[in-house]
Amino acid sequence: MRTIDQSEIIEKVSALITECLTVPDRAVTSALENIATNSELERTAAALIVENNKIAERDRVYCCQDTGQAVFFVRLGEDLHINGLNAALQSAVKKAYTTARKSVADPITRLNTGDNTPAIIETEIVAGDKLEITYLAKGAGSENMSKLYMLTPADGNDGIVNAVVDAVEKGGRNACPPLVVGVGIGGVTETSCMLSKRAILRGVGNANPREDIAELEKRILQKVNDLGIGVGALGGKVTALAVNIETAPTHIGMLPVAVNLQCHSMRHGKVVI
Repeated sequence: MRTIDQSEIIEKVSALITECLTVPDRAVTSALENIATNSELERTAAALIVENNKIAERDRVYCCQDTGQAVFFVRLGEDLHINGLNAALQSAVKKAYTTARKSVADPITRLNTGDNTPAIIETEIVAGDKLEITYLAKGAGSENMSKLYMLTPADGNDGIVNAVVDAVEKGGRNACPPLVVGVGIGGVTETSCMLSKRAILRGVGNANPREDIAELEKRILQKVNDLGIGVGALGGKVTALAVNIETAPTHIGMLPVAVNLQCHSMRHGKVVI
């Protein structure tokens, strides 16, 4: 059985976090650089975001003042031994957020924890002896606009479309569009919520491999952009850059749909050890 030392995880994950916070998703920047809109105002807003992202990458400064709560998706090989994975990830967050804003607080007292921990960690056991860690910085603006809809099977695809469009419309300017819209469908409540976050990680321009789901993604994206919220909520055709759907089997009497909104400051990355 292979063993990974805590120190290796701390070094690699803290470096990953710093890289992600200063270099937002280049596919988002590229999409905004080549935005297709007739609105001068929307083009100007997109250009400002592109400029901001390029300055952040060039000068290695944070692209957004909200450096987010750390969310990790871990794929842990069953032939791997790690002495204290949770402690290593929390230490990596403390180290990486030394100069970044600490945004984590007790939900009742609102007292800041002081080091941006605890991180949110979702772990999946997989075959092999590798450790795959995906990091996502979740800021409050778009996360606050996320929603869960407990639909019935009779609501069908039309119900799913309406739920997602409703979430985006209610999010409005508070979600900091243009968005990447993550949609989780199926499982139970927490399954759909985590799927909706995982869906965001697929990024821009990567359709679901299932043809019927890819069609649903395109249909929802068109409806969302028809809302006319636009870049920076200044009006326009590009409210979202992508709608990504992930699914899981669910109970015959349920149709949970979770919608997780990701703002244009999309900061995520992966390391494999």
